[in-house]
This record gives sequence, structure tokens and C-alpha cells, in this order.
Amino acid sequence: MRIYPTFFRLCFSWMDAERAHKIGFTLIKAAHRVGAGAVLRRMFAPPRSLQTTAFGLTFPTPFGLAAGFDKEGEGINALANLGFGHVEVGTITGQPQPGNPQPRLFRLVGDRAVINRMGFNNDGAAAVAPRLTRALEDLGSAYPSVRPVVGVNIGKTKVVELEDALGDYLISARTLAPSADYLVVNVSSPNTPGLRLLQDVETLRPLLTGVREAADSAAGRHVPLLVKIAPDLSDDDVADVAALALDLGLDGIIATNTTISREGLASPAALVAEKGAGGLSGAPLKARSLAVLRQLKAAVGDRLVLISVGGVETGAEVQERLDAGATLVQGYTAFLYEGPFWAARINKELATLRR
Repeated sequence: MRIYPTFFRLCFSWMDAERAHKIGFTLIKAAHRVGAGAVLRRMFAPPRSLQTTAFGLTFPTPFGLAAGFDKEGEGINALANLGFGHVEVGTITGQPQPGNPQPRLFRLVGDRAVINRMGFNNDGAAAVAPRLTRALEDLGSAYPSVRPVVGVNIGKTKVVELEDALGDYLISARTLAPSADYLVVNVSSPNTPGLRLLQDVETLRPLLTGVREAADSAAGRHVPLLVKIAPDLSDDDVADVAALALDLGLDGIIATNTTISREGLASPAALVAEKGAGGLSGAPLKARSLAVLRQLKAAVGDRLVLISVGGVETGAEVQERLDAGATLVQGYTAFLYEGPFWAARINKELATLRR
């Protein structure tokens, strides 16, 4: 199972990162379409000891796939086959949009990191919603007991002005909530101009309140609602968001998104500068992501679900996040470097550590 890093080096490392991602994702989806899904589900089924409960849902394992890999809900079932306990789809916007000009995805292999300025490229909420509905139906049939959970991450359409952001988020919430196990408000991507300004608590309060009401009304049930924050927030701002989440009765916080910082990288400065603007993800985020998690845990205790994401690569690192207060942990960047057996390997390591 460790042959993938060599395969990556020979086949993908020299290729444009976005093209390599599309090819890899296409192969994963193709395996599911040709009937390999049942075999993969048996091979990579998480041990029953890893089942985890969060906001009223049972997850097969606490380890899941972060938003950004499956931006449009096209491969949920195929990804679930690989052992992820949940798949977070998105980021999805109220209107379809192409995202930023290419190239817009870059590797820093020496840092096991990625820089992206994708810009929420997606087909829009109306196109994605029926895909989610079909995926949930298929998952229900494929997993008769505990199925992988499907989260939906929503963001602001680029052409919508900040003062009109609430209306745009409400379109996504009403359209997608009926087919979501949980919903995430993304106000922390650095790739949509001005988006991070929505993390200010005075702006965030009406946004989260409106999305929650719209989601629950459209779905006819309570849809767990979380907010995803940036690692670049100051400790005071993190504390303010935690207090707001408690005050509003949110279900959880996801910490953290990508960073605009370039500090502490091993890659040559000229190479990093050549890649340009965008959010940095991967191993360099480990320390800050863990620090934000610990701060949030101290602030909210057990009153909110905390999902930790940023720089996780091994089962031991996932367990470290769980020990630090996370209920669930997500990964993404290491998936690009480690390949399709990564989630199954983490689940095996987690089960071994727990024994």
C-alpha cells in the first residue's frame, strides 16, 4: 500500500496539479462505476470500534475528507468506498461560477503542501442538489447499518457584493440543506475577495442566524450548522467566534481553513513566490491548526462539536487532534500525496492505537 508515493513521483509530480487531481479523481469515480465499489467497501470498511457520534449523527470513523476535493458532489459514493467516515462537498455557491484563471493549484512537494487559488469553481447550488440527493439514496442502500455522512460547505458567489452576501448564502442553504447531513458556512477562504471580512462577529451573527433558519425551514428538520474559520485569525478573534457560536447555539466549528502565511516553509523563497497568491494547506499548518483547536476546546468545552483540519497526515496525528478536543478530524492535502489507500491506513492506525 506504500507504492503510491512512488507512483505519484513518476506519474503526477511533474504534471499540472489541477490536471493531476482531475485524472486521479476520475480514476476513483471510474472504479466505482465499473462495479468495484462493493469490493472496495469491504476492503476499506473502518473497524466498528471507530464509530463516532457527533451532533446526533453516527460516523463510521472520526476521520473524513475535507471540502475542496469533491467540489460539486460528483464522487461522494466513490470516495466513501475508500474508508472516509464523512465527505464534505464544496465549497458550493448560490450561482455557478468558473473560479479563478488557471493555473490556480500548485504543489510545494518539499513541504508536503499545496497552494490553491481556485476561487470556489462549481456548478452552483441548483445543479449540485440533485447529485447530493442521489448520493444519499445510494449510500443508504450500500451501507445498511452506519453509512458515511455527507456534509455540504457553502460560500459566497464572487460577483455578489459583501452587503448582499446573506441573500446569496440563503439561496445555497435553502437549495442544499434538504440533501445535507450537516451544513458548513465558509467565511474563511482567502480566494474570494473580501470573504474573510465576514468572520467579524457583528457580520457573522446575522449570516449564521439567517442560514440556520433557512436551512431548517427548507429541510423540515434541524440541519446541524457549523462555521469554518481561518488559521490567520488572532487569538482574540478566535475567542470571539467561539463565544458567538455558543451564543447562537451552533452545532460546531471547523478549524481551520487554508492560510495566507508563507512562514516556516522549507521550499526556496523564489519557488514559493513564483506560485503566487492563494491559500496554503498541508503539513505547514499542523502547529497553528492544533493551537486553534486547543484554544477552541478551552473556550467551548463539550458544548460544541469541533472538527480539526490542517496538516493531518497519519493516524497518530488524527488521534492527537482527538485527544486535544476534536470530535472529528478531516484531511485533504495529504490525500494528494498519499493516494487512495490513505484513509484506510489512517483508520487501521487509529484502531491499533486504541487497542
